[in-house]
Amino acid sequence: QVQLVESGGGLVQAGGSLRLSCATSGRSLTFYTMGWFRQAPGKEREFVARISWNGESTYYASSVKGRFTISRDNAKNTVYLQMSDLTPEDTAVYYCAIHSTMWRGSDRPQDYDYWGQGTQVTVSS
Repeated sequence: QVQLVESGGGLVQAGGSLRLSCATSGRSLTFYTMGWFRQAPGKEREFVARISWNGESTYYASSVKGRFTISRDNAKNTVYLQMSDLTPEDTAVYYCAIHSTMWRGSDRPQDYDYWGQGTQVTVSS
């Protein structure tokens, strides 16, 4: 059974930083794109960042580019999201997910078939 567990969320002041982790089990991440998404109250789940299976390619939503960094450690089956210069608009539940198809990547939530339970990030002004 594939499981993803996010951690590292919390309450932070605007301008602060957080590092999210996503530990997986039940499937090796080696050949899969990993993504981070977020969902704010009353809004749809949106793409934040993704990283290719080998870590060589990363992609970011325009709203976080330059502030967030996604990385992975395949040996530890873990993906990270370093978030800096946070703003209240970054407040959301953050989810990690595994893309459904080896070698492929996308920004669409429906292309990811395993999800974590989410971790809350709250940024105060």
